[in-house]
Amino acid sequence: MPIFQLSIEISFPPPEFAEKDGLLAVGGDLSEERLLLAYSMGIFPWYSENCPILWWSPDPRLVLLPGELVISRSLRQTMKKGKFTVTIDKAFEDVVRRCANVKRKEDEGTWITEDMIHAYTRLHDLGFAHSVESWCDGELSGGLYGVSLGNAFFGESMFASISDASKIAFVRLVQQLRGWGFTLIDCQVTTRHLMSFGAQEISRKKFLDMLKQSIQKTTRRGRWHFFPAKIK
Repeated sequence: MPIFQLSIEISFPPPEFAEKDGLLAVGGDLSEERLLLAYSMGIFPWYSENCPILWWSPDPRLVLLPGELVISRSLRQTMKKGKFTVTIDKAFEDVVRRCANVKRKEDEGTWITEDMIHAYTRLHDLGFAHSVESWCDGELSGGLYGVSLGNAFFGESMFASISDASKIAFVRLVQQLRGWGFTLIDCQVTTRHLMSFGAQEISRKKFLDMLKQSIQKTTRRGRWHFFPAKIK
């Protein structure tokens, strides 16, 4: 399959046309309109500093169904100790910048460029992007961010400066999404870390079918707030 060159028109080729590794298109911009269209089609941007914007739709796709969340016994014990305070939409840009500063094993720098930070902060201001933060002794110790459309949440990145901080943020988010009736959490690409929470690989076709149903629901826009949750 060819790799498509995007124009100034806000459009994408069908995700089924992606390369074997998931690469679909190059170019375009990070405008709110283009990003929201991309997510609604099962496409996301992922590229490095000083490179053109690359757009991906991998096959298989890693997803977590909120009702199938797995919490290890050790993590449950940590949660019950109350070491961390978890908030939502309290420090969005701080979380994104901390994610950008996470050291990668390949030592190739970050894919969360300044342009990406500004773009997702705009989505947050519009009520489409959200962060979850874990605090320890008043310090931001872990968190994650992503985009929400309909009953689908698209996870982007997470960080932790203290063990289990991002895990607890993730669990708390999934619990909240389940309570709101969300049906799909997109984890994008496969990692052992996310599979340990119950995430599973599915075909692109199945993912797109699920996504189509999920985004038909009304998007919960604006700043989010947690409701109380019991640790079971």
